Amino acid sequence: MLIYHLQISKKMPIVSKYSNERVEKIIQELFDVLIKEEAKPDLALMCLGNAVTDIINNQVPEAHRAAMVDTFTGALKKSLSENKKH
Repeated sequence: MLIYHLQISKKMPIVSKYSNERVEKIIQELFDVLIKEEAKPDLALMCLGNAVTDIINNQVPEAHRAAMVDTFTGALKKSLSENKKH
């Protein structure tokens, strides 16, 4: 079984308008589903990527999508490079 660890401090930056507790709870629920489904990393990333795409396409105005994607991918890249340092 795959184990997904919740380590908010090493994840993508969190927008300050949301509490850490709320973000951690939602992330843990996502991880719980992936664990229950025994999703390997490639499947987990495919599912999460499809969810991100769906959110952007259906909840972000078209005029703001490119900027949202740039912000999201920039934060992801930054979090990955910061994890290398630890």
